[in-house]
Amino acid sequence: MKVEKEKYEQIELSMTAAEANVRALVFIVPILLIYGVAYLLVWPEQFFSQNLGELVRVHRDLLLISPMLMLVVFVLGAIVHELLHGLTWAIFCKNGLKSIKYGVYWKMLTPYCHCKEVLPLKQYVIGGMMPGLVMGLLPALAGIAMGHFLLFLFGLFFSMAAAGDLLILWMLRQQHASDLVQDHPDKIGCFVFTPKV
Repeated sequence: MKVEKEKYEQIELSMTAAEANVRALVFIVPILLIYGVAYLLVWPEQFFSQNLGELVRVHRDLLLISPMLMLVVFVLGAIVHELLHGLTWAIFCKNGLKSIKYGVYWKMLTPYCHCKEVLPLKQYVIGGMMPGLVMGLLPALAGIAMGHFLLFLFGLFFSMAAAGDLLILWMLRQQHASDLVQDHPDKIGCFVFTPKV
């Protein structure tokens, strides 16, 4: 989508990767509390001492390799997280996947996905929330519903990993449906184009 600059006011909502990592911490504590309390209320018996011991016995082999497994899950999860952003935004882009760029901010070891096209606010938000929904909230809810603690932990972890996305969505909370959004090419955040009155 092309923006006729004379018809819009441009606002920059952005921060450095370092600032975003610090500010995103504000979302992590509520996620931990809400998810943790929900699981505990539905499955309190899993936290009885004898059940915790049984959990450790059943998953002993997994626990022995867990540092390496966690690293693999983290790296692959980060890749899938960014792919979900890009594939979702590409659906709305005129040039599809050609408008999506992937990379890594090496100083912060932070992968990123950048959408080069301007999108309506709703479409930008859908792409922004997709990884947290697919990899975080839905697995966590499934884990709570089934009492599957490892699935719950997976969802919890990737909900926290989406804290930076939540930060950007929070920054957009006062924008209007008629606004257009363009991903910032160099910083965490975006440019917002608001129609002039």
